[in-house]
Order: sequence, then C-alpha cells, then structure tokens
Amino acid sequence: MSNQNQLGFLFPRSRYRGNVRPENLVFNANLQEFAQRVSYISNLETGGKLTPEESYKEIKALWKELKRSKKSLGIGKVSPFHDGNGPEAEAS
Repeated sequence: MSNQNQLGFLFPRSRYRGNVRPENLVFNANLQEFAQRVSYISNLETGGKLTPEESYKEIKALWKELKRSKKSLGIGKVSPFHDGNGPEAEAS
C-alpha cells in the first residue's frame, strides 16, 4: 500500500460541497481532522488506553484549537462584499 493510500485510509476526507472559498475549505479540513482525532481519542478511552479525564482534556484542547481556527479564518463573520442573501445572512 502506497504512502498516499495509507494516509487516505488513516485520515479519510470527505468532499466539500459548501460555499467554495479558501477560508471555508481550510476550516472544513480542520473540522474533519478534529472529528477524526476525537474518534481516535474516544476509541482509546473505550479500549481503556486513556482515562475519561485524559480524553476530556485532549478533546477540550482540540476544541479550543478548532475555535481559534474558526476565529482566525473569519468563519461566520459577514464579508464586506456580502449582499445580505445566502447562508452568510443566517450566520449573523
């Protein structure tokens, strides 16, 4: 199995179907990585390799990282080029 196939197996990515803008694509990649890592942590806790407290701390740190990513990318903020219609109008 090639290195690329291994990465695709270990870190699967779903196709993005939302509003295609660079910041949305980056955030979507970050969100998918967050979900994958939470799944790993959950499985490690279920298997007894991590305590519930360790799992909670790891997931909380990942959540803070995702929130920082959202804020730094400006996700959910109204763009100066926004016309008042579309999905951005619901986010504010």
